[in-house]
Amino acid sequence: MFDNLNERLSQTVKKIRGQARLTEDNIKDTLREVRMALLEADVALPVVRSFIDKVRERALGQEVVGSLKPGQALIKVVDDELVEIMGKTNEALDLKAQPPAVILMAGLQGAGKTTTAAKLAKLLNEREKKSVSVVSCDVYRPAAIKQLEMVATEVGATFIPSDAKQSPIKIAKAALKEAKKTFADVLIVDTAGRLHVDTDMMDEIKGIHTAINPVETLFVVDSMTGQDAANTAKAFDEALPLTGVILTKADGDARGGAALSVRQITGKPIKFIGMGEKLDALEPFHPDRMASRILGMGDVLSLVEDVTRQVDHKKAQKLAKKLNKGKGFDLNDLRDQMLQMEKMGGMAGLMDKLPGVGNLPAGLKDQANDKHISRMVAIINSMTPRERRFPDVIKGSHKRRISKGSGVQIQDVNRLLKQHKQMKKMMKKFKGGGMRKMMRSLKGQMPPGMGGGGMPPGF
Repeated sequence: MFDNLNERLSQTVKKIRGQARLTEDNIKDTLREVRMALLEADVALPVVRSFIDKVRERALGQEVVGSLKPGQALIKVVDDELVEIMGKTNEALDLKAQPPAVILMAGLQGAGKTTTAAKLAKLLNEREKKSVSVVSCDVYRPAAIKQLEMVATEVGATFIPSDAKQSPIKIAKAALKEAKKTFADVLIVDTAGRLHVDTDMMDEIKGIHTAINPVETLFVVDSMTGQDAANTAKAFDEALPLTGVILTKADGDARGGAALSVRQITGKPIKFIGMGEKLDALEPFHPDRMASRILGMGDVLSLVEDVTRQVDHKKAQKLAKKLNKGKGFDLNDLRDQMLQMEKMGGMAGLMDKLPGVGNLPAGLKDQANDKHISRMVAIINSMTPRERRFPDVIKGSHKRRISKGSGVQIQDVNRLLKQHKQMKKMMKKFKGGGMRKMMRSLKGQMPPGMGGGGMPPGF
């Protein structure tokens, strides 16, 4: 997400970062580039105008011009205003109501409401320790009811059955009654999708809203529709008392216009953002962290949260003890590390949150492909337990069998074995000398353009 905007703004930021003096002319040039970057990102025109006006006003004031480092001060102004238009801080769900707290999901057809309902159920169950029930009021698409049942079972939520012959309002009322009976903390109500803002369908969802009085009414919208997402959200907000927005498919949106337009146009906060198809790919939306990513400064806070939540700490401690005793780093260990990385959103997800990644050469970024990780895991899975523990036994005939079993070329198997050998050699540095020796060794192996501290210059 924000790939194009990140690239354009990172270049602009680089130009002004070290400038000792800012004038009205170079501020004007910088703002012209920022404006073009925002328009190319499909940010709504009124939002772009408002943003540029606010940045210009602050940029020409004492805050920037009178600063000892005006370039840095201007970057801070841009960062502050990005945070401002996206909503300042994350607004969590308000679930303080008498249980069950009801969440109503609304949105256009194809936005991903049903999957998002399951993702939200999983998030509330795992992070908030809430017992969650779900129900589908989509009687026009019977497959939607079955789909919700399948994904609800997968995430451990209680599915409340419904029937295409029932009226949506009766389904919602019955589900609320059932959720109370089973002492559910939260009830998520999935509604029928709309191809557009249709009067009859809007009347129906208003009826459901009146019948169950939800504490949260969330509009689910496809971020790839750009500024149209904000305009549709506004139309829904006029029909329903929306409390927030969930942006879906953000991982496929290179522009990011929706994230930068929704709050300003609707006045409603973006509460969550969907970053993939997996059922754990839903994250609370933090405007400050998102602004930092847009400007190429990474999102270390979210990265730390991912590691804390996703990494198997027992396995990590076990590996550390194993390496400390001087025992080898085998292919089972390598596979575990790659699977942990996949759980945290894969290589692309990790790089997206690292500061300065925008400054890396394009070829290096392209190599950070999650398909490579999946391929490596498949190769290791095609090996026997003995081969994983003792990679040195893998010879020509073994390699042919492994390549055939994993559907790759023999060169790919050779490449994996070579990478493992290099990692094994590096991991030996844990013994005795510990992490310091290893980091000193890594410092000398940084790719060209990387600073001694392990980050690109300027960070």
